[in-house]
Amino acid sequence: MTAQPLRVLFCIGINQNFFDLPADDITAGDVWQSFVSMMDQLKALPGVDFIGDIDDDATLVGPSDSWPWTCYILADVDTRDTVVAACNLFRTVPVGAAGAKLWKFAKIEARIGRALTVRDDVELPEQRGAAR
Repeated sequence: MTAQPLRVLFCIGINQNFFDLPADDITAGDVWQSFVSMMDQLKALPGVDFIGDIDDDATLVGPSDSWPWTCYILADVDTRDTVVAACNLFRTVPVGAAGAKLWKFAKIEARIGRALTVRDDVELPEQRGAAR
């Protein structure tokens, strides 16, 4: 039996530091460039199968410290360690030349589950009828 991947919803919020830009020789463009880099690195992680993303910056205005988040990434991921590595990109991706990291301007949380399918231990009505 092959292990099913983890279905992961990465929830990303933009914080007030982003809205206070420009500051400390960092612009919103610098953050966007780093955000695109983070997305590219996340998609390239071994064990990540990118499904899609959604950005709600047109109808969610201002900082988002919890639900509803500013944007989401949906992916199938092989292990929890890979999920942690994806989240860690916010600690390591640089923003601008001054050495700031992406986590100064955004946060990430990961919801880990499975694809929405009928579990193996659930018997559907049509299966009961076929067994008669």
